[in-house]
Amino acid sequence: MASVQQVDGGGAEPATDISEDELFDVLANQRRRFAVHLLKRETDDSVAIGDMAEQIAAWENGIDTAEITGNERKRVYTALQQSHLPKMDDAGVVEFNKDRGVVEPTPALTDVDVYMDVVEGREIPWSDYYLGLSGVAVALVGAVWLGAWPFVLLPEMAWTLAIVVAFAFSAMAHKYYTAEMKVGRGAEPPEVGGE
Repeated sequence: MASVQQVDGGGAEPATDISEDELFDVLANQRRRFAVHLLKRETDDSVAIGDMAEQIAAWENGIDTAEITGNERKRVYTALQQSHLPKMDDAGVVEFNKDRGVVEPTPALTDVDVYMDVVEGREIPWSDYYLGLSGVAVALVGAVWLGAWPFVLLPEMAWTLAIVVAFAFSAMAHKYYTAEMKVGRGAEPPEVGGE
């Protein structure tokens, strides 16, 4: 399960307005997310569709670009050219020149910071984690207030400090996790494993 959040990249409005619905629609497909990741990490102004197809095929198959087959590359190339890049161009996140075979990010794409909250296996989403941590904190405060044993063995200030430290540590872990899950950071997209 993955949810996507848009984060303001510094207060400046993108030159091309993209609605949240359009952005979510673009990011609903893994190949388009991979294309966004590749475009955001590239230092050049444009990426050749062939190079993009090669890298995305490698990510999808969990192999190095030198190991992909012609069929794997062609499948991704065809889907990008016929479906994904035109859709991204229509949304205004890229400029796709089909004749030249080149994709360029628009200011709307470069000004949008996107991170993915990917929940795999038995992990819990951060919102559930903070709700649970708050419940534990309330129970702890209640136990200290009622004078329940063993909570009376330490002063109230120690328990207050423990709650503050738990939330501070959680917030730091969440900030680190979020930074690691940003699309366009690192060598690989967050879904592939990141750095």
